[in-house]
Amino acid sequence: MLLLGAGTGEATCGLLYLGGYLRRHGIEAFVRLEDSDESEEELERSLEELLAHVRPRVVGISLKWFHHLARGLFIARTVRRLDPSVRIVTGGDSASYYWQELAREGAFDHVILGDGELPLLSLCRGDAVVPNSVDGAFTRPPHGYVQTARTEDVFYSHFDELFLSERDRRSFSGWVAPGKGCGENCLYCGGTRGVQRAAFGRAKAFVRPAQSVRADHDAIVQETWQLRYDFAGGSAEYLSAVWGGFDLSRHATTYFLWGVPAPGLLETLAGTFGRVYLVLDTGSFSQTQRTELMKQGLLKPCPSDRQLMEVVEACRRHPNLKLEVCGIEGLPLATERTLAEEEGLVRRLLEAGCDVGSQRLEAQPGALVTQHPERFAMKSEARSYAEFKAWFEARPDGSVPMLRFLDPKLEARVQRTADRLVELAQAHAASQAPRIAGSTPLVANLGSTHELSLGEWCGAFRVPVAARKTPVTLVRSVDGAGLACAPDLSPRAFLEPSIRHGDEARAILTALETFARPTSSDAAIARLRTSARLAPPEARELVDGLLEAGFLRPG
Repeated sequence: MLLLGAGTGEATCGLLYLGGYLRRHGIEAFVRLEDSDESEEELERSLEELLAHVRPRVVGISLKWFHHLARGLFIARTVRRLDPSVRIVTGGDSASYYWQELAREGAFDHVILGDGELPLLSLCRGDAVVPNSVDGAFTRPPHGYVQTARTEDVFYSHFDELFLSERDRRSFSGWVAPGKGCGENCLYCGGTRGVQRAAFGRAKAFVRPAQSVRADHDAIVQETWQLRYDFAGGSAEYLSAVWGGFDLSRHATTYFLWGVPAPGLLETLAGTFGRVYLVLDTGSFSQTQRTELMKQGLLKPCPSDRQLMEVVEACRRHPNLKLEVCGIEGLPLATERTLAEEEGLVRRLLEAGCDVGSQRLEAQPGALVTQHPERFAMKSEARSYAEFKAWFEARPDGSVPMLRFLDPKLEARVQRTADRLVELAQAHAASQAPRIAGSTPLVANLGSTHELSLGEWCGAFRVPVAARKTPVTLVRSVDGAGLACAPDLSPRAFLEPSIRHGDEARAILTALETFARPTSSDAAIARLRTSARLAPPEARELVDGLLEAGFLRPG
């Protein structure tokens, strides 16, 4: 079986859980985790290469995110054209929500509703009845397979066998799912408790068994420089249990949560990881607005401004912990008062040293405000399956439909506030950037360096035979940025966007070697003129780029 994401970039980590489950049950499963194909021509060519190499009998396409609808359908139809014998199946949150519409498209042999591990195994084995599967009958089956807190056989495994290239393997960003589902019904979200119950048959959210999450860590701790968790991670005691025995002091973590952090959570995160990035969702930056939305049952529990600033102060006590507070602009019940409160709180957060993330309210299938915007004096740029599909067919740039206020004056005021918050955050980030003079010592900020071949990096099936043994040097910064450099490779021999070729690659590696010990940028630029044959302006641009990307730090 070949498992594909429907979007560009890194696919959902759910594919890796599925692939490991299938491998443990005797199915030869492969995952393409990273998809960098930008044009339809590139996508067709890479799919043809994958199908010829893997020769799958079943292709699974993840439709977790609704903005991948159009691309997921294109992938399915391309696979069908390239190999009509392949059975094509889709699943995920959006596939489960839009199962009727997707089944009628004729692009898929099966649409899986809800949890997919057992249904995919049943499908691959050729069972007469596949649980949770919609086929040509267009009738919704009962949820014959629903994961719960007692489900112990879903965890990461077989990372040595799932991937088709080292590039794909090293694209994994370290996601771990400590739990599944959501227990809240926020009006803007398409993954609420009610939608989960209908689409997945899941009565309530749950935290996975600790031994299963420990198995996740067994599989991936050596694979990634960071670990990422969502807010379903449970208590500090639970997390300590799943981390016990692992040395994570050189790892970073990004931890997403909402509400007030559980007692001991900040101390546990800061004491376990070398660097912690905590992202706290506060709903709205206006206390008046978020309080009223919570009172009406339209928003999850969020901290008051006082509680939020207490969290900020608690985070500042940990030097290795950085806090980002995020919120949504344009939520219902916006007024002149709430908009002024938003800007005021954002200023306080930035002055306290926090990062701030904000975005306008987007339309999501199944969300209350998307399906019934008129209740909130709003309009949605997309509501139905047909409208969402048409939106993404017309906008391959990845933009999403938004919710707008019917009152044009209020809409304009909300947009001005949203733009202002982005400006404030950008100005704060610029002010925090280090001021590097030419005499300031800099040193390479590398977390790892690996030597491999071009065939290993890209997958031998993608590379011409003559170029497969070409050396590739992979460097990764302490903060996770990666560069693949092939000094001996000419773009005419093999063009791959993820690789720096020839003279450019040679200059990068020479610059990093120059900064192996603390060296001023002026001195390095002078050396690069001889060692890499770079004119001073070119050398300056290279050093500035490495510094901005995190490959250099003040020494």
